[in-house]
Amino acid sequence: MNPELLEQGAERLQSAANKGQGRVLDPGALDLRHGRVLYLEDISVSFDGFKALNNLSLDIAVGELRCIIGPNGAGKTTMMDVITGKTRPDAGNAFFGNTINLLRHSESEIVRLGLGRKFQKPTVFERLSVLENLELALQTDPGVWACLRFKPTPAHRERMDAVLKQIHLSSEAQRQAGLLSHGQKQWLEIGMLLMLDPKLLLLDEPVAGMTDHETERTAELLLSLQGKHSLMVVEHDMKFIDALTCDDARKKVTVLHEGRVLAEGSLAQVQADPQVLEVYLGR
Repeated sequence: MNPELLEQGAERLQSAANKGQGRVLDPGALDLRHGRVLYLEDISVSFDGFKALNNLSLDIAVGELRCIIGPNGAGKTTMMDVITGKTRPDAGNAFFGNTINLLRHSESEIVRLGLGRKFQKPTVFERLSVLENLELALQTDPGVWACLRFKPTPAHRERMDAVLKQIHLSSEAQRQAGLLSHGQKQWLEIGMLLMLDPKLLLLDEPVAGMTDHETERTAELLLSLQGKHSLMVVEHDMKFIDALTCDDARKKVTVLHEGRVLAEGSLAQVQADPQVLEVYLGR
């Protein structure tokens, strides 16, 4: 790798580590014996008197792909901020697995326990290749010299090859990330998270700005991850939500409104709910 680019990448990795992105250190600490990977109970958050979350409660099962929808201002982003440690709630409980109280941990500690978050805008190292981006995601020490000394093992290379195949970028492995399409950059960022093998992935509007073809490929990617990882997908694109639920009545869609759960059930159930039609789908 180019030392100058590595230095820039290392600085960004250090910044990311400070903000909560880092290597999973102890995935064995997560107790999933009761079948829940995430449990929120009566979470409330207020900003200058405005209740962004109002006694919000929900849970995600191990291996589940849960879709979250709702109008702007419903509390979706604040909910993810609480889960990842960015925002501390005024009241309530948030558990990762059965025993890890997320409210007692920092952003970086939460990620090291196995929780990854993808924001709306992709943040990849555009001057590095796709493969080098995945390689950087592996590194526990973001220092420049540590990056220069890091040598991927055969197991690392096997893992990178597998992730490249998962994210549909095997043929683009040596391509500079900045030359990728918007959708491909989104896939690469998901791949960087997958290198850390998270137990729960939070994806914020993963298909925003994508072409129809990229949206279809993203649905295929996320469906291939369910079962191996638990996923929470926040999205406005109902066609994409339909592709993820695949007419499976067992897959839950949660509708948020004014900081609480307005409705929950299959996509068909929430689409037929009069309250949902009034405050969200009917607009």
